[in-house]
Amino acid sequence: MQNSEQIESFKNQVQYALDEAKKQGASAAEVALSTSNGLSVSARLGDVETIEHDCSQGLGLTVYFGQRKGSASSTDLSLKSIQATVKAACSIAKFSNEDKFSGLPDPELLATEFPDLELNHPWAIETEHAIKLAIECEQAACNFHPEISNSDGATINSHQGIKIFGNSIGFLHGQQATRHAISCSVIAQRSDDMQTNYWYSVVRNADDLENGIEIGKKAAKRALERLGSHQLTTRNAPVLYSPEMASSLLASLMGAISGGSLYRKSTFLLDSLKTQIFPNFVHIHEQPYLKNSLGSAAYDGEGVATRNHDIVADGILKSYLLSTYSAKKLGMQTTGNAGGVHNLTIDSGSDDFNALLKKLNTGLLVTELMGQGVNCMTGDYSRGAAGFWVENGEVLYPVDEITIAANLKDMFKNLVAIGNDIDTRGNIRTGSILIEQMSIAA
Repeated sequence: MQNSEQIESFKNQVQYALDEAKKQGASAAEVALSTSNGLSVSARLGDVETIEHDCSQGLGLTVYFGQRKGSASSTDLSLKSIQATVKAACSIAKFSNEDKFSGLPDPELLATEFPDLELNHPWAIETEHAIKLAIECEQAACNFHPEISNSDGATINSHQGIKIFGNSIGFLHGQQATRHAISCSVIAQRSDDMQTNYWYSVVRNADDLENGIEIGKKAAKRALERLGSHQLTTRNAPVLYSPEMASSLLASLMGAISGGSLYRKSTFLLDSLKTQIFPNFVHIHEQPYLKNSLGSAAYDGEGVATRNHDIVADGILKSYLLSTYSAKKLGMQTTGNAGGVHNLTIDSGSDDFNALLKKLNTGLLVTELMGQGVNCMTGDYSRGAAGFWVENGEVLYPVDEITIAANLKDMFKNLVAIGNDIDTRGNIRTGSILIEQMSIAA
C-alpha cells in the first residue's frame, strides 16, 4: 500500500474512533494514531552486534463527558479493538471527577493550513549496506590513533513514521516523517587513564547525514582529548557551554515557563511574564515552519496551529508555553505548545567558537554534564561536569569530576554571548553559551 493510501486508511480509523465515541455518549473526543517502521544496525569491534527491524503502531484516545475525561490506548488497530478502546475510555470518564478546565481547544485555533515542511525522506537502505556503514564508521574511529583501545560500537538508524490526529470539532490530519542517524562511541586509554566519548549525526534526509567515517574520527578525537584529565580546586570562573551542552540551559528555561510548572506554582519564573530575565540582546523564539528540520510541525499535540513565536525578546519574557488545559488553569490562551516546542532557537551573535574562547579568556569549557541537579522551584543549579580548563583563550588541559553551580536566574541574567556554532541536531537550536561566572568545585 502506498503511503498516501495508508494515511487515508489510518484517517478512516481515527474517524471511526471519533464516531464511535459520539455513539457511546461522549460529548467530545480526540484521537492520535501512529505507526513506525525502521531499521537499526549496530557493529562493535568489526562484527555485527544487533540488527533490529522495528514495526510498531498504536492508537490513543481521550473522551469527554462534559467535564469528565477518560483515556485509553491500544496497539491493535482493528475496528473491533478500536470499539473496545473507546468503550474503556468512556467507562473511565464516567467514573472520573469533573475538571472544569478539561476539554478541547477553541475550534478557531486549530490548524487549517498544512504546508509541506519536507519532513519525509525515506532511505531505502539495505541491511547489508547499513552493516557496512556501521563497520566503516567504527573502524575509522579505532584506526584513528593507537590509544583508541576499545569501542562501544557504531549504530545506523533509519525510521519512517505516520501520525494522524483528529478530534470531534472537525480536525483530522495525517503526516509522514523520517529520522535517520549515525553514531559512534569509543574508548581511549593511556596507562590506567581511560576516557570514552562519542559523536553522532541525526537528520530528516539521509543525504544530509555527516559522513560516517568523519563521525568515527571525531568520536576518537574527542575521546583522546579527554586523556590526562585534571581536577580543579574550588573557584569561581566564567563558564562556556559547548552547543550540545548549551541546549540543556534552554531546556531548563522551557521547563520553568511551561504551563504545568506555572499552574502548580513550582517554578522560579512564576509571575515573570513581561519581565527582564536575560540581557537585552537575547532573542529566543520558535520556528515551526523550517523545512527539513527535526522540530518542525504545522500544529501541536492538540491540533492547534503553530506559529513563529517570540518567547524572549530584548531579554524580556514574552510568552509562556501553554497547552489548552494549562492555559485554562491560568486564565490564558493556549500558545500551541501541547507536546513541547518547535525548533526553539536562540539567536547567535557574530562570534564563532574560537572567538568565544578568547572572550572566555580564563575559565571552564563544559563539554559534558552529569546528573539532573536543577531545582525548577528555586532555580538552584548544580551538576556534575567535565570539559577543559582555558587560559588566555587557549585550551590548556581536560578536567573532570567537578561540579558547577549557580542559580538559573543569575545564569540567565549574566549570559555574556551566544556563538554562531549552532547545533541543529534536535528541537533546540543553539550555539555555545558563555556565562559570566559560576562556582566550580571538586
